Formats: sequence, C-alpha cells, structure tokens
Amino acid sequence: MNDQNLAPQYLQHHDDEIDLKELFIALWKGKWIIILLTAVFAMGGVLYALSIPNTYKAEAVLVSANESESAGLASQLGGLASLAGISLGGGGTDDTAMALATLQSRQFLNAFINKYDLLVPLMAGEKWDSAQDTLLINPEMYDEQQQKWIREVPPGKSPQPTDWDAYKEFKKILAVSESKNSGLVTLSITHLSPTIAKQWVDQLVIDLNAWIKNNSLNDTRRNISYLETQIEKTNIADMQSVFYQLIEEQTKNLMLAEVQDEFAFKIIDPAVVPEEKVGPKRALICVLAVLLGGMLGTAIVLIRYAFAKKD
Repeated sequence: MNDQNLAPQYLQHHDDEIDLKELFIALWKGKWIIILLTAVFAMGGVLYALSIPNTYKAEAVLVSANESESAGLASQLGGLASLAGISLGGGGTDDTAMALATLQSRQFLNAFINKYDLLVPLMAGEKWDSAQDTLLINPEMYDEQQQKWIREVPPGKSPQPTDWDAYKEFKKILAVSESKNSGLVTLSITHLSPTIAKQWVDQLVIDLNAWIKNNSLNDTRRNISYLETQIEKTNIADMQSVFYQLIEEQTKNLMLAEVQDEFAFKIIDPAVVPEEKVGPKRALICVLAVLLGGMLGTAIVLIRYAFAKKD
C-alpha cells in the first residue's frame, strides 16, 4: 500500500527536477537565437558608442587661502566681538565649507552663467570640432543665425532654458571634491570642448574668489560702521577700548582683503587644456551590450524550452 503511494510521488518529483543535459541540448538548439541577438546588441552597442561625442575634463587643485595667524587672532578676539554683536569670521574649515557651498549654490552658478553668457554652449553644445577648436551647436535646439532657441519642450514651457534648467545642467558637469587629510580641493569641469572646460574652471576660481571677497568686504564695512556707532553711544572707557581694538582688527582685515585676489582659494595646480578624453567608455558600452544580448537570447531560449516541456 505504501509502495503504491510512493511511486506516483517519486515519479512526479523526478519530473519536476531540472535535467541539465536537456537544458544544454535546448540551449544548443537555440544557439542561433542567442548568437543573433548577441550580434544585434553588439552592433547596436557599437553604433551607440560611436554616436556619443567625446568629453574632456579640466581640473584645478586649490587650497584654502585663510592664514593660521588671522584665524588665531580671530579666536582671541572672538569673545569680545560676540559681546559687541558682530562676527569676525573664524577662518579654517568653516570658511572653506562656506566657500564650497557658495560655489555650488544656485545664486552663484546662475550669476556665473549669465555673466559670461554660457547658456548656449552649456545647453545646446553638440560636438567639438578639434580642427577649428570650436564647439558645434545643435541646430535642433538653437538657431545661431536668428539667435533663437527652437528646442522642443512640453506644452506651456518656453524653448528658452530657465535659470533652473541651466543650474541643473551645469551641476552635471561640475565636480568638487575636498581631501579631509590635506585640505586640498579639486575643482573640475567636464565638457565637449577641452578649451571651454579649461576656461570655465579658470573663470570659476576667479569669480568665486571675487564673490567671497566682496561679501567679506561688505561684512567688514558693516562691522566697522556698527562699532563706530557703539563707541558714540557708550561713555565707558573699557568698552570704548574694546571697540577700538575690534575696529583696528576689522580695518586690518579690510586693507588685506582689498589687495588680495586669491581671497578664498589659492591655486596650487592650475587647469590646463586636456588632451585626452574622459568619456564615453566605448569599450565598456560594447561589452555591456554583448552581455545584455547574450543574456536576453539565453532567457528567450530557456523560456521556450520551459513552455515546450510543460506542454
């Protein structure tokens, strides 16, 4: 009785097992499907890789321009300044972090794009002509003769890119990294044109230093004006002495800042025009295309085998 019950169960279990021999036979029979799909995907991968234009990366290595002496003096007078209701600025990591945050902010990047009129090469660049060292513009996005944007956009949206569009596009090509050990900052731009990439890195460093310097000068002038007002309001000699000390320090900072061009960052290694491309990784694209085609062909053959076995 038990043997009769076990026999059907054993046969059913044996039928559900995967026969590797039959699996290999099925794959061999469907080898042309696998080969065909692999070849198609390989050709598609090659054509796609060749259609992508080269990109080039220009980078500069920077270091914070804050000096330890000014940071130390600021820490000594920081308590007095806080009592007076002003900030001297501490230098060091906080100033570096603030400068890097400014560099990647929408306000700074949009002002940078508008100042140098970078919208067309940023948004409509198609390919770099190495012979002429010029950036070719996509005629489907921008009409150079009429100087008009003609790109296709969703209904209700203007063909002219907005500041938000420009900011997002610029963030894609901008890279900033900071070494916590050495304090060195690497700023890079990846673009279709190596010349443009180098120019934009140089201009970014110059404009960032000028932006931070201008803000610092404005803050320092406001601090001096505030301290002078406080001196007139108080008759306490000790407080007046403290205010004069702070005014002296702020005046020194003002004088030094006005003659310092590399205010936020000093350039350790300036950007150069890159001679080698960084992308696209055409070999990797082709390999992935071949693998994808082979896996898809194998999956189709196995699915056909599974349905045939089931029937």
